[in-house]
This record gives sequence, structure tokens and C-alpha cells, in this order.
Amino acid sequence: MTTSTPRPRVLVVQNDKTDPLALLADWWEEVGIDVVEIKADAGEFVPDALPDGYDGLVLLGGSMSAWEDDVAPWLPNERAMVAKAVDDGTPVLGVCLGGQIITIACGGTVERAGQGEVGIVELQLTDDVAKDPIFSSLPVNPPVAEFHIDEMKVLPEGAVVLASTDVCAHQAYRLGDRAWALQFHPEIDSAIMGTWADGEPEIAQRCGMSPGQAEAITAARQDELVATWRPFAHAWADVVRSAAVE
Repeated sequence: MTTSTPRPRVLVVQNDKTDPLALLADWWEEVGIDVVEIKADAGEFVPDALPDGYDGLVLLGGSMSAWEDDVAPWLPNERAMVAKAVDDGTPVLGVCLGGQIITIACGGTVERAGQGEVGIVELQLTDDVAKDPIFSSLPVNPPVAEFHIDEMKVLPEGAVVLASTDVCAHQAYRLGDRAWALQFHPEIDSAIMGTWADGEPEIAQRCGMSPGQAEAITAARQDELVATWRPFAHAWADVVRSAAVE
């Protein structure tokens, strides 16, 4: 008689109803990763430590800043949870606001960016991606969606920078072997980009982009974005699966 191995399970913190797990949910389902979501934006409780029974932690984006505890009162618990998870070697992925939360939680700083980014940019990868478990899946100068006006300014001690752009030096970094902070959005499609740009047109315009233009540019490269970031999502799932059987 054979026994099946339990599917790895990941806890996801949703900080804003407009910023869901989106394509990442589909890509992780493809490779057998179960996802449990805490909708912090809807008032669901965020613990200060990762509960038992989870093999990974994901922090999603949001319209608030990573230091705005008055706007998002669950942020102190979220920062405490991710700091402990990083220390424990748990696989962690932070997307945009989520990456900024990791930064503050682990001793770095986040500030208003000198120049925000909206639309599609091409990342400049560092030499360290060659040995990185998930960034090594990417092509040269991969395109990705951006929508941010804050930036990860000073990184935590020991951070390994993996990607940058001309206006944002810290687009992605790794802490230890299993925690990644991203400034960008690998998970979104053009409809989500359109929702953000329509909802905060002043941000799009400040970054030199009209709301309709931001959505159209994303739609035009949607197939390329999926081809780029689907293997990336699968690679992070592989890290979770490896950690789960240790």
C-alpha cells in the first residue's frame, strides 16, 4: 500500500482587494501547491507568526505604504510574521508592497521613490541570478508589470540584489536561501493594470502614463509576460516543495 505525499501549503496575505493573487494562483495550482488566503483588507486576522502546517508565505501588494500602520493596522503583525519566517528559513515571496514589508521587517528602509514606475519595464538582472533558484529561470532583460511610487531604499543586511531598472536600484533581492522581495508584479494581467490605473490615475500620470495606455501596453505584451513569469512561479513552488520534505 502506498501513501500519497501531502501537497505543500502556502499562506497568502492579501493586503488590498484590488491586488489579488491572480495568475500566481493558477500557476501554483498547476504544480500542486495549495493556497490559503488571509484577506487582511477585509478584516481577517493576520497572525504574528506563521501557523503550523504551512510550507511557505506570500505577501501581496496594496495601495498603502509599508509604514502606514494607521491605514492598515494589521501591518505590525504581518511584519513580525515575515521576519520570523525569514529567520526560520521558510520560503517567502513578497510582491511590491509585500517586498517592502519584508524590507522594513528585516531591518531595511522603504521611502517614497524619486521616480515611480507604471506599465511594463525590462529588468536588468545581476550576475547573482545565475545561482538563484528562481531568478535563474528568467530570460535576459525580462519584461514585467510595475505600479509603484515607493521603493526599497536601504536593504536588510545580507540581501543579494537580483534585479534593477534605471530608476529603481532594488527591483528584487534575496535574503538567505529562500526569501525574495520583489518591487514589481509578476502576477497581474492587463485587466488588473487597468483597474489600478483607472483607480489611481494621478499615479499613472505622474509616471508618464495615461490609465488607458497602461492597460493597453500590458495587454499587448500579455503573452510574453505569462511566458516569462509562469516558469518563475513554478520555480518558487519547487523551493516550497523542497522545504516541505526536509
